[in-house]
Amino acid sequence: MEAGQELIRFELDTVELTPGSTRKVSGVAVSAWEADHPSGAPALILRLELASRTLAYTGDTAWTDAIAAAATDADLLIAEAYFRDKDIPYHLRLADLEAHRDQLTARRVIVTHMSADVLDHRRQLSFEAAHDGLVVRL
Repeated sequence: MEAGQELIRFELDTVELTPGSTRKVSGVAVSAWEADHPSGAPALILRLELASRTLAYTGDTAWTDAIAAAATDADLLIAEAYFRDKDIPYHLRLADLEAHRDQLTARRVIVTHMSADVLDHRRQLSFEAAHDGLVVRL
C-alpha cells in the first residue's frame, strides 16, 4: 500500500451517471440533470427515489430550470444557498430560490452550503436551514 492510501473495509462500486439518465444504484432510482457548475466532468443535480420517498439535491450550481425539474413533487429538496443575494458564479443564492419558489414543488426545502452571509441571518431565512447533527425524517 502506498503512503497516504487507506485500506477500504467495504466494497466500493463506481456508477457513472450522465445528464438525462436514470439508473438503479443499490436499489435506488437515481436521475441526473446537468448543473451549471464547471468541474471537468458534468456536475449533476440528482433525484433519488426509494420506497415511495423522493429526495432531490442541487449540489453546486447556478439557477437552472433543472432544479425545479429534479424537485418536482419530491419529499425533500436539499439546495445550496451560498449567499443571500451576492452573485457568485456557479452557485445558488437564497434570492434565486426565493425568486423561483413557485417552481419548487418539493414538499420541503432545506438549504445547505451556506456562507457566513446566510448563516448570520438564519432567523430570517424563508427556508429551513441545515445544521450540524440535523436528522431528517421523510
